[in-house]
Amino acid sequence: MATTSSGWEASSADNNTDTASPESNEDQKSDDFVTEKNEDFDQFYQEVKAIEHRDSVLTCKQQIDRLTRPGATYFNLNPFDVLCIDPDTPLADIKKKYRQMSILVHPDKNPEDIERSQKAFEAVNKAYKTLENEEGLKRCVEIVEEAKTRTNEMIKQKKKQLKKEGKPQEIPEDHPDKYKHAVYVQTCKLFADLERLRQERETKEMHERKRKAEAEAEEAERQELEKEWKKNYEESRTGRVDSWRSWSKGGKKSKGSFRPPKVKTENR
Repeated sequence: MATTSSGWEASSADNNTDTASPESNEDQKSDDFVTEKNEDFDQFYQEVKAIEHRDSVLTCKQQIDRLTRPGATYFNLNPFDVLCIDPDTPLADIKKKYRQMSILVHPDKNPEDIERSQKAFEAVNKAYKTLENEEGLKRCVEIVEEAKTRTNEMIKQKKKQLKKEGKPQEIPEDHPDKYKHAVYVQTCKLFADLERLRQERETKEMHERKRKAEAEAEEAERQELEKEWKKNYEESRTGRVDSWRSWSKGGKKSKGSFRPPKVKTENR
């Protein structure tokens, strides 16, 4: 009898398993999907960190190649990318990273590649000067945050358009690595826009300084000519007075001078 009861319980358990509700199955699938997504993200994050660690220990030549690659003038505007650091890196660690990088790419350490190492060294110096104080670091972090905001808005608009068209709302940026790349691209664009505005402002200021200098030079020349004219005028005053006096004396009639007789007409 006990055997029968045990068999019934086992059969009942099997039936319960087989007759699980559809909602329970959907919840289980959802949990599995979330777990899988988290595992994918963790794996991706570990890969990113491995890449960052690899970049941080690149050889002198590899760092020089990275900082002088085609398009480096554009990419090197991002100081975080130049120094291979995250935006949340503390100032103390930024300074340490700068020292490591500057030693690696210093021209004295790379005498066989002076020209490129000099360019790489200048890029590292410029990046550090941008981040060396709290104000500069804060400004650059704000740029990265703005890039994330714009990227999220772009993703939102893409999905909105897909929904409007009745298509699945899946886009490449849903994947962590694609999302990070999109943020990186947007960050580079923002740094490039700031650099363009800075150059335009400097050009405008340079032209203004040039215009002001030319105006000042013209005014100085005018004043010099006026001063020279006044000097010449004063120096010639005595000559003009003497000439006037001589003319005045010669023009007056003196007493006792010979007067020719008047001609009388003959009357007939």
